[in-house]
Amino acid sequence: MKFNKAFNWLFSTRLTGVLFIVFAATMAIATFIENDFNTQTAKAVVYNSWWFELIMLIFMINFIGNIPKYRLFRREKWAVLLFHLSFVLILLGAGITRYISFEGIMPIYEGETTNTMLSEKAYLKLHVDDGKVQKNPVYKDLLFSSVKPEDKGFTASAARFFNTLRGGNDFKIDTDFKGKPVSVSYVDFISNAHEKFVPGNGDVYLKIVESGGGGRHDHYLKKGSVINMHNILFAFEKPTDGAVNIFTEDGNLKIKSPFAGQYMIMATKETGTVSRDSVQDFHLRSLYTLGNLQFVIPEAPQNGQLKLSSGDKNQHFNDLLRVAVKSGDQEKIVDLYGSSGQVTRPTTFSLNGLNLRLSYGAKQIQLPFSVKLRDFQLERYPGSMSPKSYASEVTVIDGKKKFDYRIYMNHVLDYKGYRFFQSSYNDKGEIEQTFLSVNHD
Repeated sequence: MKFNKAFNWLFSTRLTGVLFIVFAATMAIATFIENDFNTQTAKAVVYNSWWFELIMLIFMINFIGNIPKYRLFRREKWAVLLFHLSFVLILLGAGITRYISFEGIMPIYEGETTNTMLSEKAYLKLHVDDGKVQKNPVYKDLLFSSVKPEDKGFTASAARFFNTLRGGNDFKIDTDFKGKPVSVSYVDFISNAHEKFVPGNGDVYLKIVESGGGGRHDHYLKKGSVINMHNILFAFEKPTDGAVNIFTEDGNLKIKSPFAGQYMIMATKETGTVSRDSVQDFHLRSLYTLGNLQFVIPEAPQNGQLKLSSGDKNQHFNDLLRVAVKSGDQEKIVDLYGSSGQVTRPTTFSLNGLNLRLSYGAKQIQLPFSVKLRDFQLERYPGSMSPKSYASEVTVIDGKKKFDYRIYMNHVLDYKGYRFFQSSYNDKGEIEQTFLSVNHD
């Protein structure tokens, strides 16, 4: 009796209505998560979660079961049948896309030929050797959520429930090399990780705001240290030849520069010059120009600490993945910076007599053919730097077969199951570069 009730409920129109309501609510929640955090978090918490896939599975079973239950094969029911079959095909296609397809980005410089794309997913890559023999790399695709329930004031039970729903960020890789076990496990993840200055007890820091590279950047120069800003060395309380030395003398900030420049006190618009190799008073909240670099020191040195923090989703910092690597009785905490869509330099270290290389970022995927960017074309609106349209003139090279194609907005290149879309571009360097979005489904 109970089985019959459950069976009838599973194939009832009432359940169909409930599923539509739950599906709509879930999509709305995912939209808010994506807006407040990022797309990766929305995927981790909702779209790629086990419970969302379960909803889709029950949806499909419900639609298929309704077909014989309500005898939809009758001619007068064909419209309803097509409605049900369309949803079945949509859900089936979504499942194929979820588990079989892959996508990524193909960056190509003008005149370059490549058959490599960068995966949309981020991977942890582990490579082990003993100096002679090498083990094939171990890849693990990872999807992290920026939502940390422990940081949102969740209770312990609520945090466990939340992590159960989304699967959590935790992961572990177990492998071995010549009888020596190696494990990599999750410690922490910070999206858009950047250093944030927190005033208080700690070391003395000098804040420098500069505009090199086409945007504002904040730097915190620790007392007694030297940093490189766009090929210009800055030293704070550490006399260094060839560097812009900023130091305290008789309680006042001074500057000694290896080359001449100028400054403007922003409050009064008063200007002055910076003499080469000369000790001069330094003016806070003044715009200094040394070579091609402009910078401001807005406040006096402060005590505090630099702590890693998650930046806004619109900021473009690398993510930080912190892992624990263990082999035998030795363990090491490793910080890996990277993100999807880019290949990062591996972190190399030794542990338990083994050489290990770890990296976090995109996986390079080889295509069965090559693409050459013959010409990138960018058209701007008259009297503006805003792009009006842009297109990539490419040549597909597949053995002896070659053909030309023009990729632009809504004009997609389809070849051997791969689809190439015009995604974005980079025209800031000497050679223009296009970014083609690649989908294999």
